[in-house]
Amino acid sequence: MRALDAGILVCDECHQLSHHVPGELQRCCRCGAPLHARRPNSIARTWALLLAAALLYIPANLLPIMTVNLFGQGSPATIMEGVLELIHAGMLPIALVVFVASILVPTFKLVGIALLLYSVQRHLPLSPRQRIFMFRFIEWIGRWSMLDIFVIAILVALVSFGNLASIEAGAGAMAFAAVVILTMLAAITFDPRLIWDNTDADLPHE
Repeated sequence: MRALDAGILVCDECHQLSHHVPGELQRCCRCGAPLHARRPNSIARTWALLLAAALLYIPANLLPIMTVNLFGQGSPATIMEGVLELIHAGMLPIALVVFVASILVPTFKLVGIALLLYSVQRHLPLSPRQRIFMFRFIEWIGRWSMLDIFVIAILVALVSFGNLASIEAGAGAMAFAAVVILTMLAAITFDPRLIWDNTDADLPHE
């Protein structure tokens, strides 16, 4: 049984439980936030943020993410070019970390959130347990998505020796940061309670 079936609303801000009064606009008795059975327009807002992130994901991978200048010479490199340079330099563990954090994690987040939205809307034969596991995993890996941006910011601040050596952030870094922020907002905007709605129709029949 869902909390809504028992006449209980949960505050999105402070998680206070309140009794549902049909036909009235209620506010949380603790923090005063408006109470809703489900977040208004959760699916539409999440799709909008996800599509914006997917569009920015293209320039994030095609545009240079940073330029390393040594003795006045340097060429801009995309994320994948940076991974290949690390591999050629013999730094395979670092290349693997960058590949996972910059390529696999954002791709998984985009595909995972899209699958959650589609499964909720179309009632795909996925159990609520599978969906909530996917949602929690997407939330968990989201904290690692900014690894590349943090590294670039630190390098730009530390490596600044004029013509000897310098590192500059490229346009790809800004696009990648926007992708990370938008996917994090999409995960926040998505209402996981939608996963448990109509569970009888979503469960595969034996």
